[in-house]
Amino acid sequence: MQLTGRTRVAGAPVNHGIYQPDEVEFGPDDLLASLARDGYDGVDSGPIGYLGTGDTLARRLTTAGLSLAGGWVDLRYADPDGFEADLAQLDAALDAFTAAPVDDPRFAPRPTLACPGDPARMARPGVPADPGTGLPAGDWPAFAARVQRAADRCRERGLEPVFHYHLGTQVESEAEADRLLELTDVNVCLDTGHLLLAGGDPVAAARRWAGRIAQVHLKDADLAVHERVRAAGGGLTDVVAAGGFCPLGAGDVDFAGVLAALDEGGYTGWLVIEQDAPARGRDLDRTRTDQAANLRWLAGVRR
Repeated sequence: MQLTGRTRVAGAPVNHGIYQPDEVEFGPDDLLASLARDGYDGVDSGPIGYLGTGDTLARRLTTAGLSLAGGWVDLRYADPDGFEADLAQLDAALDAFTAAPVDDPRFAPRPTLACPGDPARMARPGVPADPGTGLPAGDWPAFAARVQRAADRCRERGLEPVFHYHLGTQVESEAEADRLLELTDVNVCLDTGHLLLAGGDPVAAARRWAGRIAQVHLKDADLAVHERVRAAGGGLTDVVAAGGFCPLGAGDVDFAGVLAALDEGGYTGWLVIEQDAPARGRDLDRTRTDQAANLRWLAGVRR
C-alpha cells in the first residue's frame, strides 16, 4: 500500500461549505462524529474557533478520537501595514493549534499560510493565470520576507508551517509557488485540485517539490466545468457552485500518480481530503455521503 505507516487521512469543514463562522449549518460535534464514523483519522480546523479553542477544542478532538491536521490562516503579505495587523490573527490560530493533543509529532497540526482572495483573480481564476493580475516582479522579495516572518513565528511556537498556493490569490500558479519556494525556506502544501485548475501538473509538482511538501490536500477537479464557468464569465465562487471540485475519482487529477510520487519522495504527514462545497444552498446529506465515499475511494487507490 502506498505511503503505509507514513500518512494519516483527515477531512475538512470546507467539504461541508464551512469557510466562515457565520456559514455554519453543520455543528462541530456532528461533523467530528461523522468523520469518526467514516474512519477518518483527523480534521482540518476550518475557520479558527469553529471547532473551539483551548480546552474545548482538545475535548472535542479527544471525544471523537480525531487529531487536528492543521488549518488555514491568510495574511496580507503584499500589504506591509495589513500584514502587521494580521499577525494577531496568526497568533490566535497558533494558540488554537498548540492546544490540540498530539500523539505523534509527525502528525502535529500544520499552520496553513496563504493569501486572502484577490478580487481580480477571484473573478478569473486559473488556466492560465491572467497576465497583469500577479505580483509585480519587484514586489516579490518583500512579499517573501513577510511569508518567512510568518513561518518563523509558527516555528517559534513549535509548529512547522506550510504555504498554500490557491486559486484567486496572489500565489496561484505553479510558477508562483516555485518563486516563493526559491525565496523562502517554507514548505508547501500540495493541493492537487488548485494546482490542476491553475494550469499545473500535480504529479510533476509532487516529484519536483519532494522534500519541500509538508502537507497534502487531495482535491479532485473537473477541467471541463472550470473552463465552462470561465467562458461564461464566472469566478471562483461559481466554479465551486458548479461542482468544479468534484468527488475523488470523478475529475481529472491523476491520484495514483500523485500518491506514487509522494511515496517515492518519502512524504510523511497528513493527506487532507478536500471537496470544496458552496457556502450556501448545499445538500448536507449529499456532502456527508460524498465524504464517506471519498475515503473509501482513496483506500482503493492506495492498495
